[in-house]
Amino acid sequence: MNVGIIGSGTMGSGIAQVAATSGCLVKLFDTNQAALDKAKVALEKILNRLIEKGRIDVVEKNRIQNNISYVDNLKDLADSNLTIEAIIENLDIKKKVFSELESYVSDDCIIASNTSSLSIASIAASLNKPERCVGIHFFNPAPLMKLVEVIPAIQTSKEVLEKSVKTISDWKKVVAVAKDTPGFIVNRVARPFYGESLRIYEEGIADFATIDWSLKTLGGFRMGPFELMDFIGNDVNYTVTETVFTAFYFDPRYKPAFTQKRFAEAGYLGRKSGKGYYNYSQGATKPVPNEDKVLAQQIFDRVLVMLINEAADALFLNIASADDIDNAMTKGVNYPKGLLAWADEKGIDWCVQKLDELYSEYHEDRYRCSPLLRKMNKENKTFF
Repeated sequence: MNVGIIGSGTMGSGIAQVAATSGCLVKLFDTNQAALDKAKVALEKILNRLIEKGRIDVVEKNRIQNNISYVDNLKDLADSNLTIEAIIENLDIKKKVFSELESYVSDDCIIASNTSSLSIASIAASLNKPERCVGIHFFNPAPLMKLVEVIPAIQTSKEVLEKSVKTISDWKKVVAVAKDTPGFIVNRVARPFYGESLRIYEEGIADFATIDWSLKTLGGFRMGPFELMDFIGNDVNYTVTETVFTAFYFDPRYKPAFTQKRFAEAGYLGRKSGKGYYNYSQGATKPVPNEDKVLAQQIFDRVLVMLINEAADALFLNIASADDIDNAMTKGVNYPKGLLAWADEKGIDWCVQKLDELYSEYHEDRYRCSPLLRKMNKENKTFF
């Protein structure tokens, strides 16, 4: 298979590596020659590291490298069977690129976007043959993260969806098919991990370190929400939240936090700026959490039930299947358990009770219980 990748940044280069490793002939396109050179050097380093770890040998390294060519003219992607765009999250720019690309490739070439939050239907509308367009959303770093969300637009043909799912599965990835709604699965369902933690902080219940410690210790999350926001970048994480909030017609469940907005405005972006919720400068000491078990349980239960509620609502609204939702969260963002499986473990009655307690306390629509959880509780059902 001939694969064209548009954009040689971290994500585009990572997808190119995945496709090349699976035996595809890849053309990595970028208008910036310096960016292409940088991508080539970065791949060399990555492959050498894999050799050091004993995961590949020199023959395999050469095979992967020989499967990738670097091009600076979009016309060079003309022989592609599949193209995946991984450029800036700007709808107008993506539409312009897709429209030009379509004039070069064959009629049966699949044109995909790696967008994490933009409407696939809007992107597809820029094409003369919108039925060939689909969302194929990888997670960073693409070679390591198992999950790929495949998102058909309302225009996407059944054949294109089936081909896309098969291709990505052949690339040894776990595929989750998601409806074309804001945030798809992961970026929608994960919002409370950040949003509710920020809310807990803003209410003065606990500081950053205590909230992180609670979720890692009781929940088994690899990183706490504030550590993770610092890792992702406060500006990036805030923008995703704001995008989802706006796209859902300002549903209070996705409301951004002023704390994060102010941190982003102050340039406290996290690791990349040296300071975020934590100080990453040399010699800085990390704050000590309050290890009160009652407080920790209160924090963990509140964030978890909000995550479960979001996952349940995604299932209720047919965003994806129960299996795909749980796979998305464990394989896409490394959650210790699938949220729907976690709901079964805690008890659907527990979930409904906790949400009703929050709603009773705040009287905010943010804490409304998913109709599906309420229905399942009445019927004494479980997700699995």
